[in-house]
Amino acid sequence: MGQVVVSAMDIEHLRVIRANVVAFMRHAAATYGTAPGRLLDIAPQVHEGARPFFGEHVSVETFDLDPASGATHIGDICALNPTLGDGTFDYIVCTEVLEHTLRPWDAARELRRLLKPAGHLFVSVPFNFRIHGPLPDCWRFTEHGLRALLSEFEIVELREVATPDRDLMPIHYTVVARRPEAP
Repeated sequence: MGQVVVSAMDIEHLRVIRANVVAFMRHAAATYGTAPGRLLDIAPQVHEGARPFFGEHVSVETFDLDPASGATHIGDICALNPTLGDGTFDYIVCTEVLEHTLRPWDAARELRRLLKPAGHLFVSVPFNFRIHGPLPDCWRFTEHGLRALLSEFEIVELREVATPDRDLMPIHYTVVARRPEAP
């Protein structure tokens, strides 16, 4: 591959995405993360993760595929992770991860398994953004794709950040989903 050129639009979209993730984490913590509980933060090592946003009443654990990440738990979110029991977490944060999974439906199934009934899942994904690392970068989800992917959850909020002057091509999505109490 030759030299990679990063466009001004990509630089701006990255800025918008990062700002939106911070705003989303503040909103998630203030609106849904008020009760004591356990939170699993999926692959937060590159950025600040969920810890700065959730109060000390929330115990934050991390999960990553990379054994060198220093995460609390090492595993593949697209597979069964038997060291983590069913319904272990009150909250799960999964920001900018699902586009990098090889089998996102398996990831959604494992996230649901790990979440307690009535627990909250906080997801964000880019849409109008370049291929990026860590590779692989496999997917872009529309609102409809996110609803299908998270069909075993109750979608509480699904928001988009629009691309200026480009209808139907959002830069970024955030989702708050709740695991139903009934199996």
